[in-house]
Amino acid sequence: MAEVFVAQRQGPHGFSKRVALKRILPQYAGDPDFVSMFIDEAKVAARLDHPNVVQVFDFGEHGGDLFLAMELVDGSNVNRLLRAASHANAAVPVDVAIHVAAETAHALAYAHRMRDQDGQPMDFVHRDVSPANVLLTRTGHVKLTDFGIAKVVQQSRRTEDGHVRGKLGYMSPEQVMGRPIDGRSDVFTLTTLLAEMIVGEPLFGKGSELDVLIRIRDLDLSVLESSPRQIPDDVRRLIASGLARNREDRPSAAAFADICDELRRRRKMAHGPQRLARVLQQLSLVDGYPEDELDPTGRLTALIDTETLTVEAAQVVRHAGVTTPDIYRVRVAGEVLGPMSFPKLVQLVTSGQIRGETLISKSEGGFAPANDLPELTRFVTSPALTWRPDEVSAASRTGKLTRGEMVERVHGIMRARETGVLHLWKGKRRKKIYFVEGRPEFVASTDRSELLGEYLVTQGICLRMEVEMALALLPRYGGRLGDALVGLGAMRPVELFRAITSQVRARLLEAFRWHDGEWAFLDGQRSHEETFPIGDVGPVLLRDAVMEAPMGECEAQLALRWEHVLSHAPDAMERARPFCLPDDWTRIIRRAHDTTVGAMVADIATRSTEALDGTYRALHLALACGIVEAAPRRSTP
Repeated sequence: MAEVFVAQRQGPHGFSKRVALKRILPQYAGDPDFVSMFIDEAKVAARLDHPNVVQVFDFGEHGGDLFLAMELVDGSNVNRLLRAASHANAAVPVDVAIHVAAETAHALAYAHRMRDQDGQPMDFVHRDVSPANVLLTRTGHVKLTDFGIAKVVQQSRRTEDGHVRGKLGYMSPEQVMGRPIDGRSDVFTLTTLLAEMIVGEPLFGKGSELDVLIRIRDLDLSVLESSPRQIPDDVRRLIASGLARNREDRPSAAAFADICDELRRRRKMAHGPQRLARVLQQLSLVDGYPEDELDPTGRLTALIDTETLTVEAAQVVRHAGVTTPDIYRVRVAGEVLGPMSFPKLVQLVTSGQIRGETLISKSEGGFAPANDLPELTRFVTSPALTWRPDEVSAASRTGKLTRGEMVERVHGIMRARETGVLHLWKGKRRKKIYFVEGRPEFVASTDRSELLGEYLVTQGICLRMEVEMALALLPRYGGRLGDALVGLGAMRPVELFRAITSQVRARLLEAFRWHDGEWAFLDGQRSHEETFPIGDVGPVLLRDAVMEAPMGECEAQLALRWEHVLSHAPDAMERARPFCLPDDWTRIIRRAHDTTVGAMVADIATRSTEALDGTYRALHLALACGIVEAAPRRSTP
């Protein structure tokens, strides 16, 4: 959003000082969001006064351009340190890595403790502790910079809008999932940087942007665990604490700095700046080592600047604009449908109306099976995206769906940790839910409203025009709509990741609203599709399904057991714990013992009719998921 110049600050009597002058880029100067963000950076940075933070001298406007005058750091940064070390086939010494992490942690601890003029905490979060923003002076000192996306309570505008803020390889799991963040998010990213310096390669940053996000969300530490480099046990414990999945288990920035300081004292690292300065000199980083002389084949850090996607998007759009779209015709049951565009053709395939043997004509050519069209290969060969009447012939279990039954059926698959696919169908409407060891992995549907493009439009995430353009370019992106949207610049990788996660969840929840039709389960079937698992949310998903279910479904299931006697299953409340139930549901389940369903409902109705809704839902979930058991009343002789 800005460019930085080396500038000369002039003063009276020959005073002169070199500074770094940051100016908002002309293309963003008219964007109120970018202008507001730039002003926020100036306000936040101006309050920071710490030896490990780049100092701000002035903020102003000249000729309509906003500028920020800052301390000019003569040296390098951690990003170039990592690249140069990789180029030299060398490792960053552990003591140097600890020194850099400690000094950065002190900067963060200072910022996290900041209070406003009224003494209220500012809840500061940097949100971009990445290698390029940790500067290294020629003399071996460390300074944190770039507070353009910092989050503070008093900020004039919120930045929790789903857009990418910073570098994708340096985000915390809570950032990736769009959850609330605090200073411990910065501790996670600082620890990521520390680990990368020690192992010499990106901790999460290999592969596509979505691969990076999934590895962060799942806390995939395989790079760290398989690294051949020796990591001292005390350093490994520090890294493990900073990379804890739950932010509550991570140390604060101040505690992290204290641990680093203790490591430096115990290991007699009193000469940290001198050691770092010597390493910078050995790697020629403090003598103006040109960026373009670095080996382009060297292992880069995960410095993914998503702004470059807009450049690629412009090239793609220009290229697409000079290409005449292909027109297709489809022969179905003796009739010819069309002419139609490729996006419409894909919709027909994914909704089950076109199969591999369906005859298709492309650009006025002869008719040939869909299997022969390369652009349709992914769709007509994927087990998850094709729909055949004989798919369920090998099913291990089949049956008729009844109202409210899906909760119990899906819970059985989850609890037994089964791998396979659950088919649902009624007439031409079909859905497939793939499970891997009991966890929902992939959901396919013939409902047009559940296709990714339609979901993005109805949720207001993308414009229909953007989706149509991406669909037209599917062949160029291997048939993957998400990749096409990212390539066009219509979505950022984080947005796509969150949208697909939400879409999979929405598709799953919709399945619980099926109250008639048929079902079949096929053991061992896999989707063979790129998947975006929604995490360990099985019980929570079932809870939400019951919360959103029409009351009639809960009533229908309880009516089947109205006179049955309730009793707690063994370890009932322990079984209930993963569902994260509301307090009133928990109280109802505790009471569901030595009484019938009907008697319990009647008793609660006399106390409060408002509590009936929660009673029906809590009992429905508890009975469907084996938390509470129901048995017919024994007749007395």
